[in-house]
Amino acid sequence: MTGPSAFERAAAEYDAWFDAHPVLFESEVQALLLAFPEAYGPTGRWAEIGVGTGRFASRLGIPVGVEPAEAMAAFARSRGIRVFPGTAECLPLGNESADAVFFITTLCFVADIGRALAEARRILVPGGLLVVGFLPRERPLGRRVTEDPPDAFLREARLLSTPELLGHLRHAGFEVLRTVQTLRNFPMPETVEAPIDGFGRGSFVVIRCARPRLIGNLSMQS
Repeated sequence: MTGPSAFERAAAEYDAWFDAHPVLFESEVQALLLAFPEAYGPTGRWAEIGVGTGRFASRLGIPVGVEPAEAMAAFARSRGIRVFPGTAECLPLGNESADAVFFITTLCFVADIGRALAEARRILVPGGLLVVGFLPRERPLGRRVTEDPPDAFLREARLLSTPELLGHLRHAGFEVLRTVQTLRNFPMPETVEAPIDGFGRGSFVVIRCARPRLIGNLSMQS
C-alpha cells in the first residue's frame, strides 16, 4: 500500500514554487490569456480540473475547481475558489454545467486521459471551450522532466507530446481552435516572455478547443 502522494504531503512546498518562480508562472499565465482572452473580462461558468492550490484559477478568475488532494484544495479555498473533491475521470459536476473547462499542467497526472476528456466534454455546454496548458514531452523542459524530474511532484508526471495530446483531444470529439506557446528559451527566461501562436518551439503550450454545437445531424462551432 502506497502512502499519500506528494500533493498531500507537501502542498505548502508546491504552492511556494510559484513565489520562487514568478517569471515562469507569469509567462504561462500570459500564454493562457492569449489563448483564452475571455479571462480579461467577467468571470463565467468556468471550472479548473486539478485546481491544485488555486494559483492559476485565482489569477484567471476561475471560480470553481476539482481537486483530489485535500491539502492542495485547502490552499485553493483560501484563495476564494469553490473546490469540489474528485478526480478528472469522475467529475462531481453536472451535465452541461460549464461554459469553459481548464486543465493546466494536469493531464500528465491523470491515469485515464480518454476518460478525463470525455468527462470534460460531458460537463461542457455545446459550444463550450476546453483550455489545456501542458509541458510538451518533446521540448527541452519536457525532456528534462522526463529524464530527470526536479522534484517529487514531477516524478509522478507522465508527459505527453503535442501530437499525442492533439490526437487525444480530437478522438474525444473536440475541435482544436488555437495553440499558443511560451518558454521558448532554455534555460528559463529571466523576464516574462511574450507568448506567440503555434507550437513546436515552446516548453509550455496552451491548446484552445471547443465542444461542437449540434444542429440536426451536423456539427457546427460557434
